[in-house]
Amino acid sequence: MDLGLKNSVALITGASRGLGFATARLMAQEGAHVVINSRSQDKLSEAAKIISETTGQKVLSFPGDVAQPDLPEKLVDFVVQQFGGIDILVANAGGPPPGNFTALNDDTWLTAFELNFMSNVRLIRAALPYLKKSDRASVLTITSHFTKQPTNPNLILSTSIRSATIGLTKSLALELAGQGIRFNSILPAWTDTERVQNLMINQAKTNGTTVEEEIRKTSADSPMGRMGRPDEFANAAVFLVSPAASYITGTMLNVDGGMNKSIY
Repeated sequence: MDLGLKNSVALITGASRGLGFATARLMAQEGAHVVINSRSQDKLSEAAKIISETTGQKVLSFPGDVAQPDLPEKLVDFVVQQFGGIDILVANAGGPPPGNFTALNDDTWLTAFELNFMSNVRLIRAALPYLKKSDRASVLTITSHFTKQPTNPNLILSTSIRSATIGLTKSLALELAGQGIRFNSILPAWTDTERVQNLMINQAKTNGTTVEEEIRKTSADSPMGRMGRPDEFANAAVFLVSPAASYITGTMLNVDGGMNKSIY
């Protein structure tokens, strides 16, 4: 199936590893011009090299912290200077630290707000003039299945702020559909990434168990009996931002192996 991504221009943040990296690699495989971002120059350069070598598609990188107010505009300007516009924005960022409500102070909340909400606002705002000129404009935010089923008290920070991103995504889908710009979000459950491995370590310390036991318990929540893989997330993400999904907007898609038990 041709997803219609050849020669499209895609900006993917949080893409040096995990879900963002897997999405960027598959976008490049589909023939898109890809620009990736993350905070670490070394990790970002290595990720761009791997993607370029495995896909045959040159991938550009721009390091920086999307939580910094001026970075999103600089990042978008770089993409436009290189390719003349933007068709696809995948707004992704690393999650905030775990902890229950009483363990979190104002500074922690505000830092997470900048990283996991305002980064999306600023990226979208900066990209919007160019998305309006595209005939295949699409924005994907990456949130969490815990926004629908907040069963982990140690992730209250992530769940609360990512819920705001879902509200933003849905509102913009309604506001800008008439201008041909689609907005969707993917709500992944536990996926085998470096961040999730770190969360498993934290849970093991909190519960006095082992990492292996925490992974086993977490996997048991899925009817499929396992965590997801980054490439499984990427398959859904790349389809959702592609012209093949041209009549899908305002969707909050669970990619969770059935972990969310609600009907909708």
